[in-house]
Amino acid sequence: MTRNNPYGIPNDAVITIAGTVGVGKSTMTQALADKLNFRTSFEKVDGNPYLDKFYYDFERWSFHLQIYFLAERFKEQKRLFEYGGGFVQDRSIYEDTGIFAKMHREKGTMTPTDHETYTSLFESMVMTPYFPHPDLLIYLEGSFDDVLGRLKTRGRKMEQETPIEYWKEMYDRYENWIDDFNTCPVMRVNINDYDLFNDKSSLDPILEKMGDFIQTKRDLVRS
Repeated sequence: MTRNNPYGIPNDAVITIAGTVGVGKSTMTQALADKLNFRTSFEKVDGNPYLDKFYYDFERWSFHLQIYFLAERFKEQKRLFEYGGGFVQDRSIYEDTGIFAKMHREKGTMTPTDHETYTSLFESMVMTPYFPHPDLLIYLEGSFDDVLGRLKTRGRKMEQETPIEYWKEMYDRYENWIDDFNTCPVMRVNINDYDLFNDKSSLDPILEKMGDFIQTKRDLVRS
C-alpha cells in the first residue's frame, strides 16, 4: 500500500463526508484534506439554477433539483477516480436518493412517476459494479440542537426561512438512512469529539482510525 502520511491512509484514497445539512461537512472536508495533503471536492451550491427556487416551492422544483444533483455528483465522482484519487469529498451521491428524493416522494412534493424515473436513473448510473465507490464514508453526527445551532450560526437566508420542522425531519431521516447504508465502509464521527477551530490535533485519532478502516477494506478485497 502506498502511503504519504503518518496515518496509514493511501495517497490514492477517496474519502466522502456525509451528514445532515449544517453538521459541518465542508469544514471537515477542508481540515482532512489539509492534514492528508489531499485535494478537495466540494458540493456546488453557487451556480445551481434550481436551489433557491426549490426552497420556495418544493413541489415544483424537487425533481429538477435531484436530477441536477445526480448529474453533477456522477460527473464529479468519475473525475475523482480518473484523476487517481487523493480526494476528500463534501457530501455523497447516495444521500440524494436515500434521503432527499425519498422524502419528497413520501411528502407528496415529488410525484410517484418522477420518483420512479429518478430512482431508475440513479440505479442505472450508480448502483453498478462499474461505478467507483469511496474507500470510506465518514458520517458526521451530533444532537439535533447542535446541528440547528450550526445552521443558525452560518446564516444562509434560504435556510433561515425554512421551517425548523423541515430540518428536524431531515435530521431523523439521516439517522435512519445511515443505519441501513452498506454500499461502502462507514465510520461515524461525533461532532463533539473534535474542535477544528481551536485544536487541529483533535483530528489525529480520527485520522488513525480512518487508516485502519481503509486498510481493512483493501486487505479484504485482496484476499
